[in-house]
Amino acid sequence: MKIIIINGPNLNLLGKREPNVYGNQDFESYFQSLQQQFPQFELSYFQSNIEGELIDALQAHGFSYDGIILNAGAYTHTSIGIGDAVKAITTPVIEVHISNTYARESFRHHSHIAPNAAGIVIGFGLKSYQLALYSFLN
Repeated sequence: MKIIIINGPNLNLLGKREPNVYGNQDFESYFQSLQQQFPQFELSYFQSNIEGELIDALQAHGFSYDGIILNAGAYTHTSIGIGDAVKAITTPVIEVHISNTYARESFRHHSHIAPNAAGIVIGFGLKSYQLALYSFLN
């Protein structure tokens, strides 16, 4: 089963950026632990700070992969284009957030992705990605 994790803006700074919100671990080392924990999946990873590149990645994998885990970061709340890309593809998308977006600023309470996502995992730190992977086991 092929699953790709697509991360958006500023997630390349995990481990350095606001550790009180996002933790101290960088995503690359966490991704390696996911690969070990879920050997039944062929996991790949893509990160970009550029909205159009995230849309391109969704389109590139959205008809051939078995699942997409998408943490669009702040674009979740602003990008109609990413929301439309999720709607346009056939691969199920799980929207993921490390922090509890509903416990933060009010502009983070709306998602352009959620209406077309297969599910949402919010607020469990990096474990949110694990929970999303578990959803593909069923």
